[in-house]
Amino acid sequence: MKIAIVGAGWAGLAAAITATQAGHQITLHDTARTAGGRARGVDLPLPDGRTLTLDNGQHILIGAYTETLRLLRTVGVTTDTGPNAAQDGALLRLPLTLVGPDGEGLRLPRLPAFMPASWRVLVGVLRHPSWPWRERLGLLRAALGWQRSGFQCDATWSVAELCAHPPGIIGPRVLTELIEPLCVSALNTPAHEASAEVLLRVLRDALFLTPDGADLLLPRVDLGTLFPEAALRWLQARGAVLRLGERVRDLHELQGHDAILLACPAPEAARLTRESHPAWAARAQALHHTVISTVYAWAPQARLHAPMLALPSSARCPAQFVFDRGQLDASGQSQGLLAFVVSASTGEREDIEIQVLQQAREQLGLALQAVQTVVEKRATFACTPGLQRPPASIGPDLHACGDYVAGPYPATLEGAVRSGIAAARACGPGIVPSKGKPAPQ
Repeated sequence: MKIAIVGAGWAGLAAAITATQAGHQITLHDTARTAGGRARGVDLPLPDGRTLTLDNGQHILIGAYTETLRLLRTVGVTTDTGPNAAQDGALLRLPLTLVGPDGEGLRLPRLPAFMPASWRVLVGVLRHPSWPWRERLGLLRAALGWQRSGFQCDATWSVAELCAHPPGIIGPRVLTELIEPLCVSALNTPAHEASAEVLLRVLRDALFLTPDGADLLLPRVDLGTLFPEAALRWLQARGAVLRLGERVRDLHELQGHDAILLACPAPEAARLTRESHPAWAARAQALHHTVISTVYAWAPQARLHAPMLALPSSARCPAQFVFDRGQLDASGQSQGLLAFVVSASTGEREDIEIQVLQQAREQLGLALQAVQTVVEKRATFACTPGLQRPPASIGPDLHACGDYVAGPYPATLEGAVRSGIAAARACGPGIVPSKGKPAPQ
């Protein structure tokens, strides 16, 4: 089959790789000259005159991103697989830790692989240094109740409503220090607005399915190097046609292909389908998007006591997490550079930057100089209860993929990758589900 893919973000690349493995002929289009979409590398100048390739927004992966990790290995990226992995891996694997500037917080221990994943949660919660025992037991009762219900709940519930509902009432400390940071980082939507149904699916896959599902996988290279650039090399070597920097103005331009996959952002997919499939286009256009801001700030001697810290956030202190790029950068060139992440961001760029620098002084004791603030205005869709996302199938031989299409996951890299794989499999014969291992190269 001849398949045209519009969009070279992570979903489009996943679809292209999957279809190529099945022997189909791929043409990959993207308006941008650089692949990766909203997860790509960009060049940023430092105050000392150097230029570093960083990210258009700080991203992390977790151990439960099984399809993303499989594709990384398929295109030849070396990934860390455990605490004793090679030091040249593209990802730094750490147990889930949500510790603050004072060094206290939740730490999930490493346990033998034969132990159930839920034991890590049990031990981590029981060992928490400062949560009241009543709140620890309330969280464990809630988790047990979620397991018994198959991690399902009323589709109309928000995360806040889930936490206020028996069998386990989530206390204020646990809600503020665990549930809300997990919710805003995974769904980019505040707990009082976010879908409890979707968060439960994320918690199930990350915390309760496999012992390493909740591990943090922090990129040690820029996002472009991590996947898009390797994916393009892999595709080119197998005969794929790459048309970057060329916008598809109309679907009629793609006549002659046996199938078309729209892996572009929802507004662009809606534009391309408005005449031929107006109902689908209207649903895609109706999605409400939320913002993520990443403030890169620098001081020569700035260093955190861990590669990632959870920060107490408020309207005045908007960042929820900070990353020490100096501890992550495999090249050793990013010493002193910190990345502050403001999920569900509101306000103007300059105001966010000023607030984050003040937050760094108050919470970290650091006087930093702003390098650049990246505001991704369409970072994710608002993952609210009962949201009707557009389906992956648009029409005969016309499919959509991206983190916004109907599926169990919020707008994450894994959600995008899985949707791309599913769309490629829907195109025709020869594309079969993987067994979790890289295909022969």
